[in-house]
Amino acid sequence: MKIFIDSADIAEIREAAEMGVIDGVTTNPSLVAKTGRSLDAVIAEICEVVDGPISAEVLATDTEGILREGRKLAAMHENIVVKVPLIADGIKAVKVFAGEGIKTNVTLCFSAPQGLLAAKAGATYISPFLGRMDDVGSEGLDLIGQLVNIYGNYAFETEVLAASIRHPMHLVHCAEMGADVATIPHKVILQLLKHPLTDIGLARFLEDAKKIPE
Repeated sequence: MKIFIDSADIAEIREAAEMGVIDGVTTNPSLVAKTGRSLDAVIAEICEVVDGPISAEVLATDTEGILREGRKLAAMHENIVVKVPLIADGIKAVKVFAGEGIKTNVTLCFSAPQGLLAAKAGATYISPFLGRMDDVGSEGLDLIGQLVNIYGNYAFETEVLAASIRHPMHLVHCAEMGADVATIPHKVILQLLKHPLTDIGLARFLEDAKKIPE
């Protein structure tokens, strides 16, 4: 399973990259807005830190606008993946991008039919939002399983990129189901490292080490 960090904070991204545990980055307008910097500046710096897929989202909602913005983003760096909303105009743009060799991440997926259409259009990644589905009383993990099964049935090349991950067990379950990628916030990456027995064991080792004669 590939792990992406869901962030536009360059300090967070650098720390995760230094740990050697991330394969790429996803961003969105909300995350970029928190930095107080321009999208171009944020994406350019991320590309210097991480050598892997970097999703940058278009803001347009019409096909021509999505194509215009997406081509501009893709021209910034070979690792850019154009993030496109799962709407009719977005799917039309994905089809064009696929023909031009531009990678896409179709975002805001909340159903298997949506994911099927995105794959048919040639999406590189599909981003089902687990946490947001859980928020409204749906089971987000069920969607992950459906998409993995459907794509496997028909040998779609689209990768299932589990998004809106809120806690470590979300990641574990996605890995068990065979999701290709999970994109997770910096705080959840740090939570993956934590276990009380690890802390207790390390403290005991360090205390016992003080008893070793020099």
